[in-house]
Amino acid sequence: MKNAKLNIGLTAAGIVLIAALGMLGVRSFAASEHARDLRAWQTRLSIVADSRAEALTQWVETQYEALTDISDNLSVQLYMTEVAASPSGARSTEVLAQIGYLENLLKAVASRGGFSGPDTGPQVDANVRRIGVAGVALLDRSGNLVAATPRMPPLAGRLAQFLATAPATERTMLDLHLNDANHASMAFSVPIFAVQGERTADQLVGRVVGVREVATSLYPLLRQPGIPWSSAEAVLVRSKEAAVEYVSPLADGSAPLTRTLARDTVQLAEGYALSHPNGFTEAVDYRNVPVLAISRTIPGTPWTMVYKIDRTEALSEDENRIARLTAALLAAITLASLAMIAAWQHGASRRSERAAAALGELAARHDQQRALLQLVTDSQPNSITIVDRDGRYRFANSKAAERVGLAPADMIGKTVASVLGPAAAEHGRALDKEALEHNRTVDDVARTGANGQSRVVQSTRVPVPDSEGRPGALLVVEQDITAAIAERERRERTQRQLVDTLVRLVDQRDPYAAGHSARVAEVARAIAEEMTLDMGTIETAEAAGKLMNLGKILISPELLVRSSPLSDAEMRQVRDSLTQAADFLSGVEFDGPVVETLRQLRERWDGTGEPEGRAGEAIVLPARIVAVANAFVAMVSRRAFRDGLSFDAASERLLAESGHAFDRRVIAALLNRLDNHGGRLDWARFQDPSSMPEARPIV
Repeated sequence: MKNAKLNIGLTAAGIVLIAALGMLGVRSFAASEHARDLRAWQTRLSIVADSRAEALTQWVETQYEALTDISDNLSVQLYMTEVAASPSGARSTEVLAQIGYLENLLKAVASRGGFSGPDTGPQVDANVRRIGVAGVALLDRSGNLVAATPRMPPLAGRLAQFLATAPATERTMLDLHLNDANHASMAFSVPIFAVQGERTADQLVGRVVGVREVATSLYPLLRQPGIPWSSAEAVLVRSKEAAVEYVSPLADGSAPLTRTLARDTVQLAEGYALSHPNGFTEAVDYRNVPVLAISRTIPGTPWTMVYKIDRTEALSEDENRIARLTAALLAAITLASLAMIAAWQHGASRRSERAAAALGELAARHDQQRALLQLVTDSQPNSITIVDRDGRYRFANSKAAERVGLAPADMIGKTVASVLGPAAAEHGRALDKEALEHNRTVDDVARTGANGQSRVVQSTRVPVPDSEGRPGALLVVEQDITAAIAERERRERTQRQLVDTLVRLVDQRDPYAAGHSARVAEVARAIAEEMTLDMGTIETAEAAGKLMNLGKILISPELLVRSSPLSDAEMRQVRDSLTQAADFLSGVEFDGPVVETLRQLRERWDGTGEPEGRAGEAIVLPARIVAVANAFVAMVSRRAFRDGLSFDAASERLLAESGHAFDRRVIAALLNRLDNHGGRLDWARFQDPSSMPEARPIV
């Protein structure tokens, strides 16, 4: 009787334990699914947030560029230099005569750059001047007004305080504020330095100031086209003492710069964004609505952009799915528990029999599953292991065991250090720690060995949660990519050798073109590096610069070296050689769009080029870069029929074609390399007659 009671108690305890373990498993499953859904939404929101942040950053840079066009204008620099040298009130007649020219220039920039707008105040039949809300003005180095557009706001109040406190030798910004018309407005200031002068305080001759309203140009950039989420919203915020200030329009109808909330508001998404730049969170927004939010800082401004979506829209479908699956699992656990109770009630002997049979079947199933797992992983070409928190192997497939010369079973329970050695284990241990502490997948590529025994291994570490949803072990998948890396490096060497061979082929036909192509390639690479582009784009621009003259092998040597003017037909033959170079190389598999770059070298930014009339961003970026580099080298290099232009004269010509023949950003990168990163010194040899044979311009 006593034994029967004991058996009954043990059976009841077992049923309770199994039910509890099942509940823990359900809880772990739900938490894992929720975390996976959050990671997916973080990725989606990151893509949109990066896009909008880049658009806002580019908008700010565009405002500075518009004013920089004025500050870098030689006529403006000369005029402001003369103003700075003239006593106040004693400007010469020639200086005063240029005011009309400067005002026309300011009007053009204001209209083109958005620094224009209507007057404020009532329209009355009286001699009362209405106040402007936007405009561009030139100030001398003492802050006195020299020239301005007709609707330039008065230099008073907030604007005057900004000009008085902002560093005159740096480009600065008066942040978002409400102007006299109660509209969101900003101001920008760019210094003007003397012609050929250094950018120092003693060479400062004035400033150009632009004021504009931003409602129609800045705020629309917060909207991402094509987004299917109805509750998604991008909001600009900034710190205001201990508060969050909303500087953009809000979805609830609030106007910009009219709403603030305390930064320590509980679970406020915008407050979290200011304290955690580039962070992701579940919180509530200014409407007290639960949201998923991600933040991005906008360089050069005090703004933080918060991109968010209502939690209900984002996760309701996933949470319903998890709830259904959870209910199904709970139902299964309940049914299993009831089945066990029914089996126990059937009789002690039958219970024992069936329990033994069930356990045997479970053990057999466990062995089968383990054997299946071993079979599946053994068929993989990669090393697959599971390592616990203590660095001990819990599973290993045959590939992993083969790599260390052991049987898979012999690896179980051993530490990674004892199997692979302390040095190899130390690198892996650091990756294990990162994956476990942050509960995220960690990828790595590492070289091992030396000389002929060098290997390249790509590894992935995936956290494996325990019963409470915490990472208790790591699934480690390692792939030997030594052959793939070697093949890629061999292909890159082959491409470089191909380029060098083709350049030598052109050298034999036209020795002058080799010098020009090498210079174009050098300048194109410098421009691409200045634009901080990826290495693939940089190398594409350099290769296209080297190969652009390949088509000249079809042109007679007499035509290539002739110093007298060419006929229209001969000039067309030289121009068409660029397209022929692309045709020659169309069957070569380059890593980047080298062939497309060559084919589009004669396209123009405004769409008037050849052969397809592409315009703007439709022209591949390497082609825009090589086109500017080619024009620059042709201008500054000495030719048989003319001397090379000075760097300043060439810069002026390129700027004149900005937005017409060439991409403004590419020209800006070239000028920045010239003036700020040693370009003038590096390329001074271009203007040395002895540095390259006299050659016809590359058109």
